[in-house]
Amino acid sequence: MRGQGLAANLNGTDFVPALLRAARERGMSVFLFGGTPGTAERAAQRLCSDLPGLRIAGTRDGFSGAAHEHEAIAAINASGADILLVAMGVPRQDLWLARNAERLAPRIHLGVGALLDFLAGNVRRAPEPLRRARCEWVWRLAMEPRRMAGRYLIGNATFLARAAVNALRRTDPVSLRKRLLDVTLAGIAALALAPVLLLVALAIRLDSRGPALYRQTRVGKDGKPFEVLKFRSMYMDAEERRAALLAQSDRAGICFKARNDPRVTRVGRLLRRSSVDELPQIFNVLRGEMSLVGPRPALPQEVAAYPAHAHGRLRVKPGITGLWQVSGRADISFDKMIDMDLAYGASRSTLLDLMLIFLTFRTVLSGRGAY
Repeated sequence: MRGQGLAANLNGTDFVPALLRAARERGMSVFLFGGTPGTAERAAQRLCSDLPGLRIAGTRDGFSGAAHEHEAIAAINASGADILLVAMGVPRQDLWLARNAERLAPRIHLGVGALLDFLAGNVRRAPEPLRRARCEWVWRLAMEPRRMAGRYLIGNATFLARAAVNALRRTDPVSLRKRLLDVTLAGIAALALAPVLLLVALAIRLDSRGPALYRQTRVGKDGKPFEVLKFRSMYMDAEERRAALLAQSDRAGICFKARNDPRVTRVGRLLRRSSVDELPQIFNVLRGEMSLVGPRPALPQEVAAYPAHAHGRLRVKPGITGLWQVSGRADISFDKMIDMDLAYGASRSTLLDLMLIFLTFRTVLSGRGAY
């Protein structure tokens, strides 16, 4: 099955038939175990009809199998099946497989939930539009409310709550407070600045050809790449013209900056001077790719040219603002920027973040280092 496309809404009911088609081509046999009496047999008949040539090694219902576990395992092993499909529902089938994995002869054993019920016609699948919308669980809940309520309404909620508690226990308190600050302030900013964002986008579209938003690959925490969002402040051919302008950089070191960059549009100059071009990055913050405060998100080619010690700045999430932004922005040399980023990473705190956010407003109003 390697290299084959899979459905957008992938679950066991969609995946297992594809697996069985591949098994048929390889001459592998399958044993169906589970369901009410007669369900596995009807499911086997449906599979033989849908997949002519598929070898069914045997069937056994889940009720007698659960009551006589040793007999069920003996029957499965004696069948010579290559694949075992167990349909007892979650988590019962998973517990059964975990308990008996070492005793089972088939090379592949899978828990398949309600697959046998679907194949046997005991339960109808959701209409295609619901499945494409990933809302099949709503249909299942409506069809079998008593059985599915515990799984979807109680079980899933309990699982998510436990997962959240465990994640919080493992999270560094400083990182947790920082994330809460990021989500709170970025969420408020996104709502409050929505009219401004729309007006800026309109001005960009009227000023020059191209989209209002600019996406560029940057390097995030631990070297993970992501797409940073900015308002487009340059003409569409800016990247093609970059190489020819490298010698004109007004900034020493790896990062390119030019005060009179001819690639910048008229509206773009205003956006850069006011730092409004950075505002879409609040959505990077909400997505968890950036923080409000942190090192400047670097380009991949810049990271590739980093000296060894500079990689330390990748240990924290990049930010919209930070020490170097409030200390002169593009007027700061590359080496000094690295020193500031490393110092921030070693001493970050909620109080420091709040102070840097406050100082950012003063820096933006002064326009120092913005070009």
